[in-house]
Amino acid sequence: MTGKDLHTEVDFLKSEVKRLRKSLSELTPALSVILKRRGFKIYKKEPPDDLLIPRESFIDSYYEMLKRYSFRLFLRDVIKHQPLFTLQQVTRYATKEVTGEYIDYLIKTGLIVSEDGAYNLAGRPIKSFGDTLEWFMAEILKREFSVETVWGVKIKGRSIGGDYDLLSKIDGSVLYMEIKSSPPKQIYLNEISAFFDRVYDLMPEIAIFFMDTELRMKDKIVPMFEDELKMRFSGPPEVTRMEKELFEMQTERPKIFIINSKDSIVNNIEKVLIRYFRGYN
Repeated sequence: MTGKDLHTEVDFLKSEVKRLRKSLSELTPALSVILKRRGFKIYKKEPPDDLLIPRESFIDSYYEMLKRYSFRLFLRDVIKHQPLFTLQQVTRYATKEVTGEYIDYLIKTGLIVSEDGAYNLAGRPIKSFGDTLEWFMAEILKREFSVETVWGVKIKGRSIGGDYDLLSKIDGSVLYMEIKSSPPKQIYLNEISAFFDRVYDLMPEIAIFFMDTELRMKDKIVPMFEDELKMRFSGPPEVTRMEKELFEMQTERPKIFIINSKDSIVNNIEKVLIRYFRGYN
């Protein structure tokens, strides 16, 4: 078999997995039903007010652009420098040429307009990149893994309830993902504690703490998880490295993972799912 034939075979198998997963999803209860069985009810989800996304005809290309870490950082700077920004103000994470291409793309989509040598968001002011990142992560789960997913979820639950950034139903299992757009230096122990509170209230099969950064997780984030585990358990579960910046906790249930966006968000999520479905079941 040639390399080209092997690549074709792999693509075919991936498409078959997506098809079968979609069929299985249609045969299993909806996410809302699974949550109801656990004593939870979704009463709000996917708020549109703070989304920075284009009209429908550009959604597919925008989704592909968002896979670029430099484009996501660029959008954060666009939001930061409202109401007006210049090319120089948003050229921190890519070359001037690439940033110019990003600006041209946003103008084409209608998200920004040119004003006397500067640029401005065409719609209402955007408070932060947080909701847009949650939307993007939900699109990844839907498009790449064919799973039912909701983001920006407010839940009425038993003892904690509250906000869940992303919830998915994967072959009858529940995945909960906490999504952070801030760099590690802006994450504090109380946020890790709140993540654990929600995890052990909902008891999903898979829980992921995701940070949209390519910085090292071992310097601050992993130690905070270890400190939190020490406070919650006697003989705390160990936090171990899967590979690179992907970590897992040696817990029975739920399975908890820490990941970032280094290399590829899609590939990192895929590695977590492979680890869960092949490593534990």
